[in-house]
Amino acid sequence: MTKRRLTTESGAPVTDNQNSQTAGATGPVLLQDQHLLEKLARFNRERIPERVVHARGTGAYGHFEVTADVTPWTSARFLSDIGKKTEVFVRFSTVAGSRGAPEAVRDPRGFAIKFYTEDGNYDLTGNNTPIFFIHDPLKFPDFIHSQKPDPHTNRQEPDNVWDFFSLSPEATHMFTWLFGDRGIPASYRNMNGYGSHTYQWVNEAGETYWVKYHFKTDQGIKCLTEAEAAVLAGEDPESHTTDLQRSIDEGDFPSWTLKIQLMPASEAAGYAINPFDVTKVWPQKDYPLMEVGKLVLDRSPDSFFSDVEQAGFDPGHFVPGIGPSPDKMLQGRLFAYGDAHRYRLGVNHTQLPVNQPHAVVADNYGRDGAMRFDVNGGMDKNYEPNSFGGPTQSDTPLYSPLESSGPSGAYEWEERDTDNFTQAGALYRLISIDAQNRLIASISGSLAGVQKTETGDGIVARSIGHFRQADADFGKRLESAVTALRG
Repeated sequence: MTKRRLTTESGAPVTDNQNSQTAGATGPVLLQDQHLLEKLARFNRERIPERVVHARGTGAYGHFEVTADVTPWTSARFLSDIGKKTEVFVRFSTVAGSRGAPEAVRDPRGFAIKFYTEDGNYDLTGNNTPIFFIHDPLKFPDFIHSQKPDPHTNRQEPDNVWDFFSLSPEATHMFTWLFGDRGIPASYRNMNGYGSHTYQWVNEAGETYWVKYHFKTDQGIKCLTEAEAAVLAGEDPESHTTDLQRSIDEGDFPSWTLKIQLMPASEAAGYAINPFDVTKVWPQKDYPLMEVGKLVLDRSPDSFFSDVEQAGFDPGHFVPGIGPSPDKMLQGRLFAYGDAHRYRLGVNHTQLPVNQPHAVVADNYGRDGAMRFDVNGGMDKNYEPNSFGGPTQSDTPLYSPLESSGPSGAYEWEERDTDNFTQAGALYRLISIDAQNRLIASISGSLAGVQKTETGDGIVARSIGHFRQADADFGKRLESAVTALRG
C-alpha cells in the first residue's frame, strides 16, 4: 500500500504530529507552531450548532421506485413512469432529545426524505405520526419550549409538558397517539413514515388534488414497552442507529411502500373536517390508500457528519407538479426549516454534497457568503435581468396558486375544526383492551409527576378533562390511575 503523507490544511507536510514545538526541551510551547495552532483551532470549531428539534438522528441513501401510474394526478417527472428510480437520502430522528440523547424513548420520530429528481431536489419532511400536536405555527416555539429542559431545572418537567397540553386541546389526538403502543418504535426500520401535512398535486391538465403521504414499513410495526425501552436506552443509547446501519451493512435493506390519499381540490371546502388541519387524519373510508411506489435504503453514509449532520431538508423545496397547501403548520415550516439551515450550516448549505441536486446544476444569482467553495459564479453577472446570457425565469408555475379571500387578520379555526376530541376518542376505542391499559399507564405515569399544588391540580384536571371529552371511559380510567399515583 502506498504510504500517505500527513499535511497541514494548506498542504504542507507535517514534520512531527506527536510533539509540539517548544523553546528548548523543557521550555514553553511556541506560537510559531502552525500545525499545533491549526489543529487546536479546528478542534474548537469542529462542532456546528445542533438542531433545536430533531437533533438526534441518523440517515442512509437509497432509491425510490415507482410501482403504479400516478400521472392522472401529478405531472412530477420523477413519478411519471412505472419502474422509474430516483436516488434519495433519508434522515430519521427523535424530536425532543439533544444530539447525545438515547434513541429508545417515547418521542415522535422524524422521517425526512430528499428526492434527487431530474428537476431538482424535492424534500418531504415528515414524521412517524400521521398527525401533529398543534395546527398553528405561532404556537410552535411555545410547544417546543414546554417539551425541552426547563430554564431553571434544566430537565424536562411534567408541569410544563402537561400545562401546555391542558391549555391546547387540539393536542389531545396526538397525545393519545404518542402515549400509545407506537410511541416507542423498536427501530427506525419498524415504523411507518407520514408526510403528516396535506400537499398539492397538479397534473398536466392543471387539475389540482390534495394528497397525504403514507410510507408503510415492509418490516412490520414493532414497538417497545416502557420497561424494554428503559433497558435498551441504557445499554445502547444509539440503538436505532446501530440497528439501521447493521441492517444495511448485512444486505438486509429496509423498505417502505408509499401509499397516498387523494382528494379532488373541489371537495375540500365541503368536507366534514378541515383537510388542512394537521391534528386530524382523513378517514380512509372516505379517501382510501392508493399505492405509488417503493422506498429502499441500501447505503450507509461514509461520513456521518458530512451527510447526516449537514443534511438540510426544506419543505419549500418542491418540483413541478407538487406544491404546498393552506395547512398553517406547513406554511410556517416553509420558512422555518430553510432559515434553520442558513443559521446552522450557512447560507451556502445547498452546495454541500448531501444537499446538492444531482441531475441538474443549480444556476442562480446567489453569490458570496461564508464557505463559498465553488467558483462563486465566476465572471457571470450577479443581477437579473441582464444582457449577458444569464439564467432566466421559466414562466411556468410549479403548482397551482392557493385561493384566498377576505381581509387579513389573526383568524381562529373554522367552526368545523373546533372538535378536538372525536378522532382521539375513536383512536382510543380502536385499540385493544390491553393497549388501552398500557395507554392509561403511560399517560398517568407522566401526568402524576405534575406538582401537588393548586396550580398543578388545575393542570391535571384540565388534562384529564380533554381525554374525558374524547371518551368518557378514557377520562374516568385515567382519573382513577392518576389519583392512585398522586396519593
